[in-house]
Amino acid sequence: MEKPIRKVHKIESTASLFSVAPNTPQQKRRVAAYARVSTDSDEQLSSYEAQVDFYTRHIKSNPEWEFVAVYTDEGVTGTNTKKREGFNRMVEDALAGKIDLILTKSISRFARNTVDTLTTIRSLKEKGIEVYFEKENIYTLDAKGEVMLTIMSSLAQEESRSISENVIWGKRRSMEEGKVSLAYSRFLGYEKGPDGILQIVEEEAKIIRKIYSLFLEGRTVRSIADQLTSEGIRTPAGKTQWSVSTIMSILQNEKYKGDALLQKTYTVDFLSKTVKKNNGEITQYYIQNSHPAVIDPDTFELVQNEIKRRRPNRRHLHRSSPFTAKIICGECGAYYGRKVWHSGTKYRSHIWRCNRKYDCDRPCGTPNLREDELESAFVVAFNQLLGDKERYIARFEELLPLLADTGSLEEQRDTLEAQHAEMMKKLRFYVEANTRQVQNQVEYNQRYAEMQKECKETEDKIVQVKKEILAQHGRKEQIRRCLDELRRCGDILDEFDLDLWNAVVESVTVSVNGTLTFCFQDGTEVSEEFPKKK
Repeated sequence: MEKPIRKVHKIESTASLFSVAPNTPQQKRRVAAYARVSTDSDEQLSSYEAQVDFYTRHIKSNPEWEFVAVYTDEGVTGTNTKKREGFNRMVEDALAGKIDLILTKSISRFARNTVDTLTTIRSLKEKGIEVYFEKENIYTLDAKGEVMLTIMSSLAQEESRSISENVIWGKRRSMEEGKVSLAYSRFLGYEKGPDGILQIVEEEAKIIRKIYSLFLEGRTVRSIADQLTSEGIRTPAGKTQWSVSTIMSILQNEKYKGDALLQKTYTVDFLSKTVKKNNGEITQYYIQNSHPAVIDPDTFELVQNEIKRRRPNRRHLHRSSPFTAKIICGECGAYYGRKVWHSGTKYRSHIWRCNRKYDCDRPCGTPNLREDELESAFVVAFNQLLGDKERYIARFEELLPLLADTGSLEEQRDTLEAQHAEMMKKLRFYVEANTRQVQNQVEYNQRYAEMQKECKETEDKIVQVKKEILAQHGRKEQIRRCLDELRRCGDILDEFDLDLWNAVVESVTVSVNGTLTFCFQDGTEVSEEFPKKK
């Protein structure tokens, strides 16, 4: 039997795999576009608007295309797709079968992250969805498209890395020159002045001063936040609800005293944009008197000392009262806390009791105290001081210049800082020497560890001296406020005075027999016998 002859018939293609033409003459291709700018500058925004307008007209002018939408992201980065809402919405719509073709200006507008670019393109490709990059003239359904895309994406990613490094370098040079910048829209009290220096916004500054004043009056951070919320005052972010963390950040921000600590945080990776708190990994810059102060430095230091004083007992500081963290149990040393008696009845009242009264097998024997009893006892104790008011004022005036003199501490700080700088210089030289010549690495590592330890010990000494300087400044401010209140009051105190209490009282110790020992800011102690309740 004769073997049949094999014949091959070629059937020419009628549709392109990778073109902007419709799949069939009868069906229009559904086309969308993507536009993005990475900043909010006027120049970039105009570019953004131009992109949107161009693609809208371009798609609608093609009779073979059906316009879907122009998806946009304004003022976001291209290195990561997680926060790009417009981009993510576009991909979701495409995968849902609403889009056949996506137009975009360039790979860098699409994404500067090679992994994100390829992952997105491949997921779209599986559904038969094509992306056209105008600048690079790449169609993703082209057989050569992915190879070209990989190369171009890598170049775009490297460009992004280079830009990021240049931006960081520029910012750090500005820091070295003492230039301070803020996220003004989310920072209360300041705006950018015509000369680039921070200038005070008085209406907002009043809020900052109010927060500091309330805190020094004995108010808790939570109660301050609640008050500002109830008064309808907006937060730095423009929200109506104040939080404890927002109040604390304001109370501890050195910018309000006219200084600026720069590079508190840093970006770990330019792709992920992960921000990490700077714990010494990179250089920081502290600029003194960089801009006008909203809070005078002495008041600021007083607040920092008050924060430190309250912190060990912060779990007992949930209530707002001038007596918080000032009444001490003479038996166990714990603070007194505010308690409610007869809650929900007409006999409801507040009393103060040792916070650890019932924590042990045997309850503390110190008595409970009503707030009116504490107030009355203070009036009596303070009037004892007023009996010799002039001598007491003179004592404070003697203390003030002594506290103001931090010269020896500052000299000690400067000496230690010079020693530390020299140690670091030697350490760097030692490390460089190890790279230039062969050394015994066991001996090198041992010596390196010793030098590093010496540097750390000196650093710790510097920190301690700085704390002592700040504490002394805070103490000076306390004494100054105490003097002001003493000069203000008369020869006798008729009723409880909140400002006077906050200014002059350091602590009150309650003994088992009910004696209240008032310790005033200069160290003077006055005991007041308290009658036992029948």
